[in-house]
Amino acid sequence: MASQQTAEPRTGSALRRAVDGSAGEWFGLAARIGLAVVWAWAGLAKVGDPAEAAQAVRAYEILPESLVKPIGYGLPFLELALALLLLIGLGTRIVAVVSALLLLTFIGGISSAWARGISIDCGCFGGGGAVDSSQTEYLQEILRDSGFLLLAAWLVYRPRTKLSADAWLSA
Repeated sequence: MASQQTAEPRTGSALRRAVDGSAGEWFGLAARIGLAVVWAWAGLAKVGDPAEAAQAVRAYEILPESLVKPIGYGLPFLELALALLLLIGLGTRIVAVVSALLLLTFIGGISSAWARGISIDCGCFGGGGAVDSSQTEYLQEILRDSGFLLLAAWLVYRPRTKLSADAWLSA
């Protein structure tokens, strides 16, 4: 006698179908666009005043002076390039990996400044530099960047999204 099996889908397999299916591609689009907006906002806020961007890098007191200007001047252009690539969905997994590494660097820098008692504005969206200790927002900045890191991690795991150049090129 054959054993009857129920037709109930297992919760894990239902979740897996949602992640791998169309819903996952739409969520990926939202993650891609969200991260693109963040990088565009950050890059545009700094690109107009490279000296201020370099001062924000200097305020962390981590890098040697010889690297402060190249990083401060170049970072806004990197952020804008990441935004553009995410917006069109080209090289999504690679861009997400670069985004994740950059976000981990930012989280590490903010954590380092906090641990060393340096009172700075992160300079993530323009500005930056020394501030009064009552004006620091390290925990909020770390949590915010951690949220962005989760978006990047999703795109590393699931880079194929709706309305992307990657999907069009692989079709």
